Amino acid sequence: MRHLLPLRYVDVVARSGSIRKAAERLSITSTALNRRILAMEEELGVPIFERLPGGVRLSTAGELFVMHARGQIADMERLRSRIADLSGERRGHVSIVSGHACMERFLPAMIVDYRRDHPAVTFSVRVCNRHGAEPMLADYSADIAMVYEGDWGPSLQTLAEKAQTVQLLCHGEHPLAGEGVVRLRDCLDYPMALPTRANGVRSLLERAAGRLNRPLPIAIESDSFGFLRRCLIDDGTVSFQVPIALPPIGEDDVLCRRPVDARDLHAGALLVGQLRGRTLPVAAARFVERVAAALDAG
Repeated sequence: MRHLLPLRYVDVVARSGSIRKAAERLSITSTALNRRILAMEEELGVPIFERLPGGVRLSTAGELFVMHARGQIADMERLRSRIADLSGERRGHVSIVSGHACMERFLPAMIVDYRRDHPAVTFSVRVCNRHGAEPMLADYSADIAMVYEGDWGPSLQTLAEKAQTVQLLCHGEHPLAGEGVVRLRDCLDYPMALPTRANGVRSLLERAAGRLNRPLPIAIESDSFGFLRRCLIDDGTVSFQVPIALPPIGEDDVLCRRPVDARDLHAGALLVGQLRGRTLPVAAARFVERVAAALDAG
């Protein structure tokens, strides 16, 4: 909608921190974009951006304006989605931020399945850590967040929740390979390849090791599960992951997985949420319904 273009201009400049970079994203000249911004500032009677040597920064008034702009843009997207739904052809865009646990298998399968029924719906999916969901939902960078042990503030609304127990991962020939539950204190005797501190699994492990007055013997640290998995095969370390990120039991003939005893490490929560008080576009709302049903079904 053309009447929303000025609002989109301000939004993109705010996200880019630079009129030049924003102009490249919008496919217009930086001179034309700057002229549009100046015209809006003149109409408002206050500067929206502070001009800095290295770019621009939102003024106090600009912070209020950009939140209004993002709300208007989101409202229009929701309206367009509802109108498309009336015609029986679901359209729209769904923006998701997710922790690594859902990125490996669960989310790709859910999106492919949804698009099979509604091919006109598009998706964007970005990785975030357990602390990163709230700001991305608050500034309308995303419609939905899916995070294990998410750092949920009062501005977020939980739409679905699923308990996920932590499992030990090791090579099939590692001394800890076997069946049944394993005690965390036994795992602490071996070097570990672990996700970074912002990861929900790592957070649970650190608290559990603290209760045992034992440090985590971290040998390798990464935010890539594929990288950590490779290290388990080649380095003899152990790691930990939640079931939603793992292939079905029996599909992986290289790595052994064992649940960690609940007395040592309680189950964490996989949270699906949105900005509280926001009405999601139809496509996003229906996708969340499918996600919730899939999680309930296990």
